[in-house]
Amino acid sequence: MRRGITATALVAALALAATACGSDDETGSKSSGELSGTVTWWDTSSVGSEDKVFKKLAEGFEKKHPKVDVKYVNVPFGEAQNKFKNAAQAGDGAPDVIRSEVAWTPDFANLGYLAPLDGTAALKNQDDFLKQAVASTKYEDKTYAVPQVIDSMGIFYNKKMFEEAGVEAPASLDDLKTVAKKIKDKTGKTGLYLRGDDPYYFLSFLYGEGGDMVDAGSKSVTIDKPEGVKAFKAVKALVDDGTAKTDASDGWENMMQAFKNGDVAMMINGPWAVADTLTGKEFTDKGNLGVAPVPAGSAAQGAPQGGHNLAVYAGSKNLDASYAFVEYMTSVDSQATAAGELNLLPTRTSAYAKKEAVDSEIVGFFKPVVETAVERPWIPEGGSLFEPLRIEYTKVLTGQTTPEKAAKATGDSYRKLLEGWK
Repeated sequence: MRRGITATALVAALALAATACGSDDETGSKSSGELSGTVTWWDTSSVGSEDKVFKKLAEGFEKKHPKVDVKYVNVPFGEAQNKFKNAAQAGDGAPDVIRSEVAWTPDFANLGYLAPLDGTAALKNQDDFLKQAVASTKYEDKTYAVPQVIDSMGIFYNKKMFEEAGVEAPASLDDLKTVAKKIKDKTGKTGLYLRGDDPYYFLSFLYGEGGDMVDAGSKSVTIDKPEGVKAFKAVKALVDDGTAKTDASDGWENMMQAFKNGDVAMMINGPWAVADTLTGKEFTDKGNLGVAPVPAGSAAQGAPQGGHNLAVYAGSKNLDASYAFVEYMTSVDSQATAAGELNLLPTRTSAYAKKEAVDSEIVGFFKPVVETAVERPWIPEGGSLFEPLRIEYTKVLTGQTTPEKAAKATGDSYRKLLEGWK
């Protein structure tokens, strides 16, 4: 593994610095048997919907531990990974707890920025976690995070628009094209909004053609194999034939507004988008939102496994309270609240039996989707695989390159990134 300095040395240095710099009030103490001090939490959830619920949950921890002050900070998702790395590397300004996208966890752990959690209060009742959710929290046989949310993707559709066009949710890409044409003929609306500036939205098409970004087991790059080329061709065809509209920037905002306002009949998205979607004028009646599995490609039907973990900074000045906070935020009750209010999928098996999860139609749909989702490579460089892919994916959709050239360029970038890989 490539490292700037050894993880052990960095953890030791961070811990020493924390001890030297922190006062008793800053670090907190359990000498009285009571947690105290400050826990700074960087939350990366969506502003205006998810953040309100998570902030309220954090306030519940303060009520349970009145001597602990949780400093809640919402950090934009797109900035959080590098912001945390920079702060941790400098040894100044990093939070005690970070909401880490699943691919970031092995990266942060490899750099020595996370505290190992095995044997701590953070991993209470750890056998209750879904196995596929736990996979992203491990690095070199140690646990560096606790899974908070697991997710995947489906196709969201406007039921009224589908009824007007006399169509059903598409099961394949061929079906998708047929459905989009009928919708255009009947309503004048475009079938699908395909986000063009985020390669995560490309993965379902890649898996659908039998491809993947890399094969971590054999340490080989696979994005430039024939299956990868076919996936690039598949998304380009959707745009070229008018099945989908796309964008090269502001993809999230453009996609959400187009779907919420009824300008398009479908979008590919995940449970994290439900709360925002239901604020749109087309979905004042929540029953108008339909969700189905992503359409299958020529080889398979699959969607990526995603989600978020909670991790503790190795240089935290208040480890005990941080461990307890992570346990609280990933508890059955906290996950049930997130399922009921936000339709987010729990990572604990027992949380699915709680009324809030049982009553959520979205959770009910996505649970089997998550169980069959395609795991991403849990390697330190996993998060870095997306930028080269993003560049080429956008260029393909906007006609700036060919699928063949895009696959080759992405593969070349991966081999530079992954030293010694085939």
